[in-house]
Amino acid sequence: MSRQQSRASRASRSAQRQRPPLERAQGSTTPEPVTADALHEAATTRTAPPRAATRPATQPQRRTSHAYRRTWRPGKLVLTVVGAVVVLAVVYLLSNASRFSLGGASAGQAQYAVGSPGVGAQAADFTLPSTTGGTVSLSGLRGKTVLLYFQEGIGCEGCWTQLKDIQTDMRQFRGLGIDTVVTVTTNPLDALKQKVTDEGISLPVLADTSTNVSHAYGAMAYGMMAGAADGHTFILVGPDGRIRWRADYGGPPNYTMYVPLSQLIADLRKGERNG
Repeated sequence: MSRQQSRASRASRSAQRQRPPLERAQGSTTPEPVTADALHEAATTRTAPPRAATRPATQPQRRTSHAYRRTWRPGKLVLTVVGAVVVLAVVYLLSNASRFSLGGASAGQAQYAVGSPGVGAQAADFTLPSTTGGTVSLSGLRGKTVLLYFQEGIGCEGCWTQLKDIQTDMRQFRGLGIDTVVTVTTNPLDALKQKVTDEGISLPVLADTSTNVSHAYGAMAYGMMAGAADGHTFILVGPDGRIRWRADYGGPPNYTMYVPLSQLIADLRKGERNG
């Protein structure tokens, strides 16, 4: 190559370098290599897209809609029912406070109330069917000292154990001048006959299915069955037909359905002495 041709070639290449990259690409069929400077120039000449406005982050809000606040909650219903039961129980106790007084009891012993009719009142007469056959009338026992025992009935095992213990130790009761013990429940006679047969009880058990006698003696106010059955009440009726002693063991707070014989005898003796 001649010196003149070499100078022309260098001039051509210098001119090519001075032209913008896009122009060089359009004016040449051979792609020109892209340099780092060219990429930087192209990147800086582009218009950056506008950035979307960002909203400040906020904490999620609690639902305060009426529908949410009015959602049914079972816990509130249970608390309402329990509260109503407690209120009714308090009202019942207050309304019956004048009907009884607490009897004395040492620590560890069963407490009892003294309901109405109480000591000195005339015992209401009654005639009821008996497991011993026929009927038993209180007036037919006039001249004798009778211990009436009102108890819950068939489903109360403690009550039947109480009666069996009384029957076994009847000698102690006769030592207090008691001639006989008569039990009253609100169960049907046929069921009571089967029960006394199973338990080996020979003392008379009377069927007060109408509950008239139990109500007359106020015995249904002192038990766990809320007035549906008798509690655990003993009433001593003298030969003159008047009440000489009374103890309602079956009421709140303990709902006693069995009294140890030693305590029952002691309470009877104390009641007779005070009466």
